[in-house]
Amino acid sequence: MADQVHFELVSPERLLFSANVGEIVIPGTEGDFAVLPGHSNLISTVRPGVIQILGDGNAVSERIFVEGGFAEVNAAGCTVLAERAQNVADIDRLTADQALADAREDVADAKNDSERAAAAAALAIAEARVHALGTSIY
Repeated sequence: MADQVHFELVSPERLLFSANVGEIVIPGTEGDFAVLPGHSNLISTVRPGVIQILGDGNAVSERIFVEGGFAEVNAAGCTVLAERAQNVADIDRLTADQALADAREDVADAKNDSERAAAAAALAIAEARVHALGTSIY
């Protein structure tokens, strides 16, 4: 197992993924980062985006959309605590497109800074979800 790293993805509801993998690419707030066996200790916030799990031969075996959260890397492996997570293959394009349109409307209709901040956060998630499907958000 020296050539693999243990990865766990946890949401508030349940453990979503737990396995030894070759590499994990995580959408960190400061930029994407890859976790390989022997990685230095790290704690990072996670922005809305896709976690890519690579198996043997560096082929992407799983793509999981997360709405945000925290990642911890230590000698035992990597754990991501996600606010919400969904397999990219399970995202419905029509629902994602409608959520994006609604989020843009909510930002435009916001009446104060608090509403605007909440709407902007929802818009960032909606944009990232549509982007995960491989389509342009613009």
